[in-house]
Amino acid sequence: MAPIFFQSNVRTEIKEFLRIAVPLVSAQIAQSATGFVDTTMMGRLGSEPLAAGGLASITFFTLLNVASGVVMGVSPLVAEAYGAGYKTRIEQVTHQGLWLTLVLAVPIMFLIAHMGTFMHQLGQDPTTVTLAKNYLDIIVWGFFPALAFATLRSVVSGLSQARPVMVIVIGGTLFNVVGNYVLGFGKLGFPTMGLIGLALASVFSIWGMFIALVVYILRHKQLKTYRFFQDLNRLKPKILQELVVIGVPIGVSSALEIGLFTVVTYLMGILGTDVLAAHQIVFQTMFVIFMVPLGMSYATTARVGQWTGQQDFEGVRRAGYISIVIAAGFMTLMGFVLLTFSQQVIGLYIDIHNPENANILALATSMLSIAALAHPVDGVQKVTMGALHGLQDTRVPMMLSFPAFWGIGLTSGYFLGFHFGLGSTGLWIGQSIGVAISAGLFIWRFRKLVSPKDRIQPNQTVPSDNLGQK
Repeated sequence: MAPIFFQSNVRTEIKEFLRIAVPLVSAQIAQSATGFVDTTMMGRLGSEPLAAGGLASITFFTLLNVASGVVMGVSPLVAEAYGAGYKTRIEQVTHQGLWLTLVLAVPIMFLIAHMGTFMHQLGQDPTTVTLAKNYLDIIVWGFFPALAFATLRSVVSGLSQARPVMVIVIGGTLFNVVGNYVLGFGKLGFPTMGLIGLALASVFSIWGMFIALVVYILRHKQLKTYRFFQDLNRLKPKILQELVVIGVPIGVSSALEIGLFTVVTYLMGILGTDVLAAHQIVFQTMFVIFMVPLGMSYATTARVGQWTGQQDFEGVRRAGYISIVIAAGFMTLMGFVLLTFSQQVIGLYIDIHNPENANILALATSMLSIAALAHPVDGVQKVTMGALHGLQDTRVPMMLSFPAFWGIGLTSGYFLGFHFGLGSTGLWIGQSIGVAISAGLFIWRFRKLVSPKDRIQPNQTVPSDNLGQK
């Protein structure tokens, strides 16, 4: 495979970035819509199912995002090899990425199956724990295919072939919506299964998306030229180590970030069922919108990785800054929309005219305002981190994440919420402060890496013994 040469003007970079980002963003939005639809239907089941289902859902997706961060090490390695034109290297990285998927999935599935005990110990309401455990006992069987899908998504995005991911995820989401309605509320002759029905629909949807992506890769004209599913029994310890060295810090960074939101969710549960339900409304809304910069970050990793493979650091710098500006602009616009239409957004989850929901409405409105104001910095920090990952710079961002999210974000939120009497509002202010600080630190790091004067050379992992395997 011949080396790939990229045009070097801003307009072309924007076009190439959007060519990868739009399908990935669409896929992320569609995938998050699964949680959005689940949450809206949980709200129709009642406040207790909404609180319990939200707690279970964020627990599952927290662990999935952490594990997906680890296998994300596949993306920069594939993108770099693609930019440099090393086909065999791409195949080897994919093989070891699938092995890593299996190694991670088994113990995490065991942990999910025993989360009920931890929920009790963390002071959650017994009814909430029982309902949450019922949900987790079903959705745990969707963990492996969801993680394997994330691995293959990293591969195809690194190869600039992201469009099938969008189509597959949209199809899976539509299937999940119908499944939720049929199984959760007992339609078309099925019994009313509540949260268990929502979990079953999600599992079927996840497996369907994974199988569809495998089939597409096997049949696509370009992708099927790669031997992704051959010689899977051959372990390559050196490549596996590279994936771990790059991926584990990404996973830890994801754990630090989403772990902050997870801990805040559990703290909301201590404040009461209404607070937890209101928080779930705001968090799920933010989660759906956050999928846009998250998808952009994957595209940024691919573009920066491809330029890195070409040893073109002007291209690296341009790709990073363009993606940051686009993300900041979009998230600013979304923050304005949320501030303007907060009542309508909350009304998607609950009947805002029902007096019984008055307290939830007031709590959610306050939290939503704070979250909307924090949107721009949230988008910047995620996309900037994607640029750093494209440079295979993962350990320093991990170390910067800890003091930002936990040292400042969680600590300030706890004191504002529980010691200064701000409750749920204080917790949201604290975690927003942590996100803002992380955004500033990541931008500083990226500027340091790509500055012509102070440039730190990123790690180059294409081994010399692959130089002839194009």
